[in-house]
Amino acid sequence: MYFRTITILIYCCKSYYGFPQKNTKSSVPLTFPIPADTPNQLFYMQRSNNANTVIYDANLLKNNILNPNNPVHTYWIRYAEGGKITELSTIQRTLAYGLHTSKIKNVAESYEGYFFAYRKRKFIVKLDANRQPIALFLINGKMQILDHVWVQVEEAGLTPKIPFIELYGRDQKSNLPVYEKFVP
Repeated sequence: MYFRTITILIYCCKSYYGFPQKNTKSSVPLTFPIPADTPNQLFYMQRSNNANTVIYDANLLKNNILNPNNPVHTYWIRYAEGGKITELSTIQRTLAYGLHTSKIKNVAESYEGYFFAYRKRKFIVKLDANRQPIALFLINGKMQILDHVWVQVEEAGLTPKIPFIELYGRDQKSNLPVYEKFVP
């Protein structure tokens, strides 16, 4: 009886005081903010070590085509600093969160690329049939629309370890949610 009372008390305190809780369908804590969806947003990435979020936007020119020199603009929303928007540092852009992209030959306004930090899975950035920018990423063996990425980080020693990554997206045809958790 005593153990049950303590368990209920701890649960109530966690709920009342807003201690981080996990969503049962996701590793993302319920206390992490979800960035506003903007017309150019391709996807966003969050990491377990803090709520700061990396945003990946389509870099569109005035005539609504992808900028061939830099089709994706990547930046931070620093929630830990009041939601301040900042550019990635050179190290972050070239080693961690930045992307390499190149034009796909013979396919209009389509670019393939990879994350500098994880080159094993390529993605495609393009405009869909409605001229809306999308990022296609391999999720469960099929190219799907990527919405967001969760990176579980363990800060131990000099370099952080990544025990797993979760991908959240939508099926291109049905628009139904898709999900994959994998070990990099």
